[in-house]
Amino acid sequence: MKGIIFDLDGTLVNTLADINHAVNAMLEDYGIPVQTFEDTKNHLGLGFEFLVEQSLPENKKDLFEEALAKFLYYYDQYYMEETKPYDGIKELLIKLQDEGYKLAINSNKRQEYTEKLVKKCFPEINFVDIVGARFDEPKKPDPKMALEIVKEMNLNKDEVIFVGDSKTDYKTALNGGFYFVACDWGFGFLNLLPLERIAYTSSDLYNYIKNA
Repeated sequence: MKGIIFDLDGTLVNTLADINHAVNAMLEDYGIPVQTFEDTKNHLGLGFEFLVEQSLPENKKDLFEEALAKFLYYYDQYYMEETKPYDGIKELLIKLQDEGYKLAINSNKRQEYTEKLVKKCFPEINFVDIVGARFDEPKKPDPKMALEIVKEMNLNKDEVIFVGDSKTDYKTALNGGFYFVACDWGFGFLNLLPLERIAYTSSDLYNYIKNA
């Protein structure tokens, strides 16, 4: 294997607290009961539109467009407050880069937030590409953007590992024909998936990559 495509939220960085903060600020504006971390986590993986839609009760769904704008307004204020890399991840990326692996990110987080968080959390890493959600391109689990990243790496997809923490990432890898490694520390419900390789620590992840 020569390349690795990583999911961002729940795989490289823990963004849950800041996302939950923004969701609850939006809900409070409407007098709607706030969410726990677990509530918010259950709605992650398919982009902010899905998150906001699922966070609104049925009798408030007509407020979706306004609520999405409110959420984005609050997230723009909060998204760098508590978000940080998971233990050992920064060191792992540096090690992989030093060993010559081509690294990239494929996230369903909006492009502008994805780029800013990567720049803040991993300034030492020269990613081949940083792909977030773009209005003109399909989101995961559609594998189109992951396959575009493979082209940017100038590799064959059989030489690239896809790493993520959720059902969405698993389906992306399956749809694109990638070797997949799941991260147990993220937001997904991995016990519901037929997984062969689950990393419980950054060291586990490194070993899966080296032995792929």
